[in-house]
Formats: sequence, structure tokens, C-alpha cells
Amino acid sequence: MTSTVLPQAATPVKRSKLRRSINDCIVVTERNLVSYVRIPDQLFFSSVQPIMFVLLFRYVFGGAIATPGMSYVDYLMPGIFVQSLLFGCVSTSVGLAEDLQKGLIERFRSLPMARSAVLFGRTISDAVRNIFVMILITLVGFAVGFRIGTSFGLYLVAFALLILFAFCFSWVFAFIGLSASNSETAGLMAFPILFPLTFASTAFVPAESMPTWLRWFAEHQPVSIAVNATRGLMQGGPGADTTHWVVLTLIWSAIFLAIFVPLAVWRYRRVG
Repeated sequence: MTSTVLPQAATPVKRSKLRRSINDCIVVTERNLVSYVRIPDQLFFSSVQPIMFVLLFRYVFGGAIATPGMSYVDYLMPGIFVQSLLFGCVSTSVGLAEDLQKGLIERFRSLPMARSAVLFGRTISDAVRNIFVMILITLVGFAVGFRIGTSFGLYLVAFALLILFAFCFSWVFAFIGLSASNSETAGLMAFPILFPLTFASTAFVPAESMPTWLRWFAEHQPVSIAVNATRGLMQGGPGADTTHWVVLTLIWSAIFLAIFVPLAVWRYRRVG
């Protein structure tokens, strides 16, 4: 008799933990991006605010603010870029607080998925939205007289640097969103952080015009550093200074990630 050899069952290939985490992150990112398509007014109104800031500072305050060496609109737009992306980080806080309030976080935690996927999915989807906002504000800036003083290549470097900086900064608001009692509180908790950092900075006026104590803060805080790096890349200036500001921006980005990614994941494990 001839023996029949039964085919062996195929052994399932175990995916690595890292690959599973990446796939989970992609799924959550897609889920958050779809919400912008289904609720387009959310994306629309998040774009109206930076446009209003451009028009307000360009035509209301621009004539009263002296910026030696360049026109005010060229001085202004790098600050508007940074401010718009950081104000957009509030949606990270509010979005996570809403998911927590609706019970979606509890549902995610009950699924066999990476704990960090919910947080990375939220921050990455907000970074994608920031790309759209950055392009829109650039077009508005050109419409009101903004011009790149260096090259398009350096503008793209500044573009990428700001998206990275905003992504890292959004982890501060991920932690806030998971710590807030509801989405309204999450939004309110964000502005006491954003307003001093954006308005007490070199985004809209030179630091030299500020009182001595405020000038020191404005020159050394992370938003001013990111603005200075962006302004140097887009409008030129001493190369060593621009490199200095870019390196400091990257250092601050790394600090935000090193502190707030573990804090946000720790908070995520304990919510609910």
C-alpha cells in the first residue's frame, strides 16, 4: 500500500510587534482623517482662524510695527505659520477628550491593539491636516504680499521643520486631552499654554521692543526659536544663526517627544 502524505497546515507567520503597532496606527490615522471628510466644516473653521490672523496683522497692525531689514508681511508670515500649526494642536486635545467622553477610548483599550496606536493615530492625522493648513496659509500670504527671500528648497525645509515641530508639540496636548474631564475643558486648558508662548514671542514683533524681563523669555522659549528658524530659512540672514535656530528647534522637538509621549501613554493606560 502506498501511504498518503497529508499536506501540512501552513504555519501562520507571526508579525512582529512593531509591525502590528504600525498597522494599528495606520488604521486609527485613517479613521481620524475620514472624520475630516465626513465633517468638512471642522476643517473649514480650523482654516478660517489663521486666515483672519494674517489679514488682521497684515492690514491692522502692520503699519504700526517696525521690522528693520524686511517688510512686515515677510516678517509676519513665519510667525503666522508657527502660530497656526500650534493652535491646530488644540484639536489633538479636544479629539482625544471627545473619544474619552464618548467611550471610544474604552472600546479601543478592549481591542487587541497597540496602546500607542490611538495616540499616534491622532497626532499623525493632525499632522496631515497641518500640511493642508500650511499650504493654505502660504497661498493667503502670497495674496497679501508675502514673498520667499531665499529659495523654494529652503522654504520646503522650513515647511518640513514646522510640521515636525507641531507634531512633537501636539503630544503636550495629547496628554492634556487625556487629563481633561471633557472636550470643552480640554480646549480651555490649551489656551493658557498657547497664548503666552505665541504672543510673548518673536512671531509678531521683534523681541527688542519688549521689556527686559519679557524679552529674555521671548528670546529663549521654544515658539520664538521655531519662528526664528523659519524666518531664517524663508527670508535669509546669517547662515550660522539660521543653523543655530534650526538645531535648537530640533532639540526642543526631541524634548517634547521624550517627555510627553511616555506621559501620554501612561495617562492613556489609566483613563476610564
